[in-house]
Amino acid sequence: MMVEMTLGKLHQLKLAGMAEALSEQSQSPLYGELAFEERLGMLVDREMTHRDNRRLTNLLRGAKLRYAGACPEEIDFRTPRGLAKDAILSLTQNGWVKGTQNVIVTGPTGSGKTFIACALANSACRSGYSAHYLRLPRLLQDLHIARADGSYGKLLSRLAKYAILIIDDWGLAKLGDKERRDILEVLEDRHGITSTIVVSQIPTEKWHDTIGDPTIADAVLDRLVHNAHRITMKGESMRKLMSKSK
Repeated sequence: MMVEMTLGKLHQLKLAGMAEALSEQSQSPLYGELAFEERLGMLVDREMTHRDNRRLTNLLRGAKLRYAGACPEEIDFRTPRGLAKDAILSLTQNGWVKGTQNVIVTGPTGSGKTFIACALANSACRSGYSAHYLRLPRLLQDLHIARADGSYGKLLSRLAKYAILIIDDWGLAKLGDKERRDILEVLEDRHGITSTIVVSQIPTEKWHDTIGDPTIADAVLDRLVHNAHRITMKGESMRKLMSKSK
């Protein structure tokens, strides 16, 4: 009866991890052999683990990664794609996020660029950083709608708060005047404060042309490229390789 009352109070206090652990302890005679301090320590450890897992789940859900299951452990280093294993593993330590640096991933279609970006974001979420994935066309559409309905400033503020913003499909089409100015606004708010991952089929030396206006292009590249870690991928499409292996 006492245990049931305590369990009810733990749930009221939103200590679900401790409640779960206490329920397990009450059903096993093995825990009776432990000292009070040991059992209490186990309850606290379970609560911390429960909260860490819940926070990670929430961060990954909010990230809306294109590949939700992408993680460092799943990166394929065996297929020749120009991936430097030591460089990638270094990035998974998340020092670049702490240092508010960027990552640029370029390479041909199907080479696994987006997967790498999502794996890096997953690693950062495990360390408690927030992330969010958007394709550039969708980002530009959201900004256009926000301008029309008066929520433009609110959207920029939300985008600025993510520790990592992944912008995929960068440079597929030339930007119009409002589009390049919108991109500059997003990057200006994040520059030196948070980190951005850009994924593109287009080499960085051609970004100037896709942005258009030379002055804005210089400003955009200054905020993206100069403090960025670059991952240049190559090789045959991973989708084709996977289809051949079936």
